[in-house]
Amino acid sequence: MSSTPAATTAATSATTVPSTRPESSGVASRPRGLAAAPVTGGRKWYSRIKAGYAVPVILPIAILAIWQLATSRGWAPPILLPRPERVFNTARDLFADGTLFNDFITSITIVIQGFAWGSSIGLVFGAWAGLSRHVERFFGPTFDAIRAVPPLAILPLIILWWGVGDLGKVIVISKTVFFPVFLNTVQGIRSVQKEYVEVGHVFRLTRWQFVRKIIVPGALPSILVGVRFAAGLSWAMIIAAEMLSGHEGLGYLIQRAQDLLFTDQMFVAIFVIAAFGLGLDLILRRIERRLLRWKQGYVG
Repeated sequence: MSSTPAATTAATSATTVPSTRPESSGVASRPRGLAAAPVTGGRKWYSRIKAGYAVPVILPIAILAIWQLATSRGWAPPILLPRPERVFNTARDLFADGTLFNDFITSITIVIQGFAWGSSIGLVFGAWAGLSRHVERFFGPTFDAIRAVPPLAILPLIILWWGVGDLGKVIVISKTVFFPVFLNTVQGIRSVQKEYVEVGHVFRLTRWQFVRKIIVPGALPSILVGVRFAAGLSWAMIIAAEMLSGHEGLGYLIQRAQDLLFTDQMFVAIFVIAAFGLGLDLILRRIERRLLRWKQGYVG
């Protein structure tokens, strides 16, 4: 006669007696309730390095050391490669007189405006084209032709139409941002798993419910990748646009420093651009990680 699961469980619990004898491993075990000794001193720093906290700064420190060595030994003339302390002093002076702050605010303001317009329009058209093949066929050839034209190539024409000002640079940034967001939105919607779509049909979701509960979560990873990529492109594009047609901004600061052979000012602007670009990417990574916590297997 076969035994039931309940009977098997009872028999197992009846015959199983917890062992109270200490294991003869030769190692004294720590009593319960006592925490491990805190890691201090060198072990603490080693643990941080081992965990990867200090690894990203190793290469920048090495580059800075080589730079200092090259300038102190005279391997490169100061006009081409200024000393790190001179660059630091120049950055302090430019910040003190407001030049660096004003140029940074000018550049970031244009980037925010262009990014807002380009990403918003890209999301709308991307969602529209992703949900409708007819819309994609209608806009596809025209968008592909416009995408083939470099944004800076239309800047002289924009200046001719509207003059030298921020509007032309905002349009250039918007065009730069539009296509990564548009393409990744379309791809994200088209890559939603078929099983999820079928579940939505089984539960007879309305169109709004279907988009909100099926399409948006499924397409969100691809959309966020497009947004991150577009943000980096927009920051790089504003610098190039200001170098061509700007009268203020970080790009203009670099161009003016080149004309006057102020290499230290060029390095200051480059470091500010790099630092902000890194910070922007870290912020977007954190936002992406927070929005995709629900996704199984996601590694931010």
